[in-house]
Amino acid sequence: MLGCVLLAPARAGSLDRFAQFLGSAQSARAGFEQKIFDRNAKLVQESRGSFSFQRPGRFRWTYVKPYAQLIVGDGAKVWIYDEDLQQVTVRRIDRALGSTPAALLSGNNEAVKAFKLSDRGVHDGLEWMDAVPRDSDANFERISLGFGFSGLAALELRDTFGQTTVVRFTSFDLNPRLDPGSFRFAPPKGADVIGDAK
Repeated sequence: MLGCVLLAPARAGSLDRFAQFLGSAQSARAGFEQKIFDRNAKLVQESRGSFSFQRPGRFRWTYVKPYAQLIVGDGAKVWIYDEDLQQVTVRRIDRALGSTPAALLSGNNEAVKAFKLSDRGVHDGLEWMDAVPRDSDANFERISLGFGFSGLAALELRDTFGQTTVVRFTSFDLNPRLDPGSFRFAPPKGADVIGDAK
């Protein structure tokens, strides 16, 4: 028994897994399923879609259910398109990202400095890392990343109102070749555009 214990590989830990992710992931794409729970752990919304990113600062989140919404970061601006409302909100990327999940996933080492990182241990078969924003004005308390056998498997975000957003990734593809055009956005004709459009 002692021999088995001595030969067992040491757990890398979520901080090491995240460092490996930062060092190796120049791009990625995956499907996702998202659930939002209120402060009483009651499910209030479910959605799903796909996401991709290309470092630094380029990302695309596409929600297909229950409502069509597209979020595109082109490296300079973030565009949010609500298809049902025919409305586009645009913000400068430095204002829009800051301490957000998108900055943590698609940013660089400078973006990571906006967070205090800690290892939360193993839960539900995943190694979890907590990232707490250093900015006291952030609209959320904590981002948690869960790493499984094949890499990043889940993301959880707890906001300042007590809501928790849980994202589970599917078919996570590391370092695929991505179309640069997928990180560009032109507002559809007739859509209302608000925010930092210039």
